[in-house]
Amino acid sequence: MKITEINPYPVRVGTRNQLLVKVQTDEGIFGWGESGVSGRELAVAGAVKHYAAFLIGRDPMNIGALWQQMYRSQYFEGGRILTGAISAIDIALHDLVAKSLNVPVYQLLGGRQRDFVPTFATTSEPSSAEDLVADVKLLLEHDWNVIRLIPAAFSDEKIFEPRESISLTAECVAQVREAVGSRPVLGLEYHHRLSVAEAASFCQRLPRGALDFLEEPIRDESPEAYESLRTMADVPFAIGEEFSSKWAFAPYLERGIVNFARIDVCNVGGLTEAVKVAAMAETRYVDLMPHNPLGPICTAATVHLAAAVANFAWMEQRMSPTEPGRRFDDELYPRQLTLVADRYPVPEGPGLGIEVNEELLAKKTFSFYEPPHLHRRDGAFTNW
Repeated sequence: MKITEINPYPVRVGTRNQLLVKVQTDEGIFGWGESGVSGRELAVAGAVKHYAAFLIGRDPMNIGALWQQMYRSQYFEGGRILTGAISAIDIALHDLVAKSLNVPVYQLLGGRQRDFVPTFATTSEPSSAEDLVADVKLLLEHDWNVIRLIPAAFSDEKIFEPRESISLTAECVAQVREAVGSRPVLGLEYHHRLSVAEAASFCQRLPRGALDFLEEPIRDESPEAYESLRTMADVPFAIGEEFSSKWAFAPYLERGIVNFARIDVCNVGGLTEAVKVAAMAETRYVDLMPHNPLGPICTAATVHLAAAVANFAWMEQRMSPTEPGRRFDDELYPRQLTLVADRYPVPEGPGLGIEVNEELLAKKTFSFYEPPHLHRRDGAFTNW
């Protein structure tokens, strides 16, 4: 069996762009992958075309060797754009190889270790503590016991003042915990919008035990910054959705900074790299909490990863009563994994368990999208 085509599809799906990649073979077997570099899909599609130039004619069964060739094929190896492209191709290779063997993808990763993959749900952006409490109670009523909160204090869609946010958000979190008690697992994502001092101040304003994890409070470029924050905050950190390799994860694991690994299989280098990160995390007793904000292909790949590793906590999913507009496109993806209450049953069919309506995909176009370019009231830009 030989690879005959590798085609990227940067297309608008619903409210966002997705970058799908199809790898085809001379035996008619094909696989689908997805890149996680949201907002820069055309750059990743260009990298996919570079890799396709030397992958055509290669044996898709040699997934590990092809990963190494892609990663090492340029002097400037790594980086999120390149590993976003590698991720999509690698996931597609796993899909087609598993189909060729008539087994689920997780069988290529060591086999199934669980029957279902638990998930967490996310609240909507709150306008008040009462709204946030109502969201959490609604999710609890729908069987989610692990809930991620969204911080407060967006005065409008483009202005973010960190100090205003941390005071209001700390008050909201305290009221939620008081309202729902100690049993639900509560986390909060700050989307790397804070500085070390701001994140420390936020944590110090929380009642003890209010949060079970704090996700991405600051940017990830500096392990030293996180080490400094660790000395001033006792909330477990969920970090890693921006990491694009095992090397990026290494200092955070080695120094005991990360408590939940927010690995993104569509950014980190695909399933080949993800299982290596999982093994590294296991040696430090750190569970995976995968980042999964994209489409059905990313979701399926993440479920297969979660099924095959021992150290797993919860997987992100973005379909719940508090996020009703995020449902996947059933027409574009006529076959996809189905969420049952707060979990994904581990699939038993061959490959990822995904089908794509290629006729419809061919009619879709790309449209430029930019996330909010947040700034403070003084005009200075800040993180989104």
